[in-house]
Amino acid sequence: MPPRPSAAQAGAQASAAAAGPAPAEPAPERDPAAIGAFIERFAGILYGAGMPRMPARVFAALLAADASRLSAADLAAVLGVSPAAVSGAVRYLAQVGLVAAAGEPGSRRLSYSVPDDVWAQLVEARNTVLARLSATLVDGVALLGAGTPAGERLSRSARYFDFVLDEVADVHERWREFSTRRGPTASARRSSGPAGTGAAGTGLDGAGTDGPA
Repeated sequence: MPPRPSAAQAGAQASAAAAGPAPAEPAPERDPAAIGAFIERFAGILYGAGMPRMPARVFAALLAADASRLSAADLAAVLGVSPAAVSGAVRYLAQVGLVAAAGEPGSRRLSYSVPDDVWAQLVEARNTVLARLSATLVDGVALLGAGTPAGERLSRSARYFDFVLDEVADVHERWREFSTRRGPTASARRSSGPAGTGAAGTGLDGAGTDGPA
């Protein structure tokens, strides 16, 4: 038989049981102005990569929200714009798969959320475009002749796209494995490393990477 607890231990256990579970750790105090600046900064990157400005702001606001869903009125309050402007933005975001809309129980009002696999969806959409580009380039090689300067240029471009597609074919599985590990992101590691080792010259549109000449 296990040893019986002492009177002091029993009293402590009883007190802990009466007090209930330990209170949750309070959330860190947040600066609304800094959060707003972050939303605009992230939206600016998306805008620079080709996304319209208002959809970029709405998407960034959804990413930065603790709530799993926000209504158009909620987003309008966060961004300081009209609900009508938000409605147009979420229509665009829903069409490109960056936002999911759902009805609220007992109301005709819709609320919006960012899919958990939103970045994987973006990668898949890009891969589909690359595959179509490669197939069309191969048709161009047959049309122009593989031994001609134009044909060689198209062939080199097609090989580049095929290489990229092969390299990212298992990206989802690799991400699932990587996402189970806890640790700083690559960006955080770069920013804390020696000066000059950051990711300057890269962007969401692929600027700074080597493609086919």
